[in-house]
Parts: sequence; structure tokens; C-alpha cells
Amino acid sequence: MKGIRNTLDKTLNLDQLRSFGLVIETGSFSAAADRLGLTQPAVSLQIRQLERRLAVRLVERVGKRARATPAGAELLRHSHHIETAVENAIDALADHASGITGRVRLGTGATACLYFLPAVLRSLREQFPALGIVVSTGNTDDHVRKVEENSSDLALVTLPAAGRSLSVVPVLDDEFIAIGRSDLAPLKARVAPADLAALPLVLFEPAANTRKLVDRWFAAEGLQPQPVMELGSVEAMKEMVAAGLGYGIVPRMAMTGRGAHPGLKISRLDPRMHRTLAVVIRRDKPVNKALRVVLDAILAAGAEAGRAATRPKK
Repeated sequence: MKGIRNTLDKTLNLDQLRSFGLVIETGSFSAAADRLGLTQPAVSLQIRQLERRLAVRLVERVGKRARATPAGAELLRHSHHIETAVENAIDALADHASGITGRVRLGTGATACLYFLPAVLRSLREQFPALGIVVSTGNTDDHVRKVEENSSDLALVTLPAAGRSLSVVPVLDDEFIAIGRSDLAPLKARVAPADLAALPLVLFEPAANTRKLVDRWFAAEGLQPQPVMELGSVEAMKEMVAAGLGYGIVPRMAMTGRGAHPGLKISRLDPRMHRTLAVVIRRDKPVNKALRVVLDAILAAGAEAGRAATRPKK
């Protein structure tokens, strides 16, 4: 008995075990062969080899059907557990086999974090549960520095972003809009720099690339805005405007979908102003499978958002 156990530990063949189970299930060597895509002699050989290895007879014929012997019935009882254990092991290793594991460090701005990334991150979590994505927020300059230092793997930032060691991949163009309370001297449908310059403005903090774009928009008309508040959070800006403390200029994505605010009215800017969100990554960064799926998901979401923005409104 000890010799049989040692042989079983070393040489049990899962293909032979599978064939044996199907022969008993179907009651026929030929039917099992059809299920396996093998010839009937090949299945018969597998069963003989398994019986020789275990030193017991596993299959007997009763009439026209193949049935398990008492020893075969005992093996069959264990084979179900063996197959389940193997399947569980394969499933547990699937993500490791594909390489979609580990951690990706992603930096971004607060607005993109609130309104662009949640759907991307949810989809990635559903597809790759073993993949960890650590997200930090801040301004473009800080994230570019972290990517260059390799303390972040990639960043989704507002351009411009420059660095000799960096690869910059545009993701999405996001238009800016003006916002104001609809019941307090509402803005016109289209507003120019001169329409806003004399109004109390709630703007982004000076270090943000989005604020630099706003300042340049005014400067092109020889104007310089005098904000009553400078904030780092687009949600805080919206709430201040909703409280009647001024008018704001924000990216359109902050006022769409979940970001829509019933107390605020939107106005287009004339001339148009927009920002470009882009992914920055070191040129020499090894792009493993985990980093690749994150990068591809961000680019795909940006392309879809761009198509949605150009579809005719119903």
C-alpha cells in the first residue's frame, strides 16, 4: 500500500484522470473520446496506463456500459476534489500569469480625479482585482517632478508639461466655461474677457496650470483679473459661486454628469479656451503589463470622452 501511495504522489496524470472520469460519466470509451477530441484507442491507452500506475483495476464492463470498479469509485470520489483544487489554483494564478498585478502610482489634478478617473479606476478594478492603483492629487509641476524622480509611475496633468526625460501623450481636450448663479445677474450665453474682468471672480490658485491658462485668456485682451478668491478645489469654487460670492471659470468636465450643479448657469467663453489633459511618463520607464493596462485605459477613456463631446446634442 505504501508503494502504491508513493507512485500516486509522483506520477498521477491529470489528463488520464480526466479521461477516466469521462469514461465513467458517459459509460463508453468512444463517447469519452468524442468529448475529449481523441480516438477511442487513445482513451483506452490512458485508462490502462492509469491502472498500471495505481496497480488496481478501475473500469469494468457491465453489459454494454463501462462502470467503475470499487477501486475506481473510490478514485472517482477523490478526482472531483482534485479537479476542483486544480481549477482553483489556476484561477488564483491567472492574474499572476498575465502580469496584471502589483501597484501603479498615478498623479493627477483634483478635477480629473473627481470627474474623469472614477469610471476608469472602477473598470480597472473589475477587470484586474489584483492590480493596485495609488492616486495622488496636486498641480502639474509637482506631478512632473515626481515622474522625473520616478516616485510616480505616470501622471495625468494639464499641459504644458515639459522635460527632456518625459514622454507626453495627449488624452483629452476640455473646454473652459464661465459659471454664475442663475438668479443673480446671470451671465450672457457667451462671455468675453471684458464681460468678466470687472466682476468678482473665484479662480484657481496661481500655481495651477488651469489658472495660468485663464490669466493668458484675459491677458490676450490686455486685461488682468482681480479674483476675490483663489482656491485649489473646483468643488469649493462651485460652492462659493453658488453662495453668490462671485463668478467662476472652470473646466467643462466639472459641470457635466455628477458635477452638474442645479443652482449654476453655464456660459461659453468667447474666444474659446480649453486645456489639454495629457499623460506624462519617463521615456526610459519600463512599461510592464500593469502600467500598460492603466495607460491604455486612460487613453481609451479620453478618446471616448472626445467622441461624446462632438456628438450632436439630442
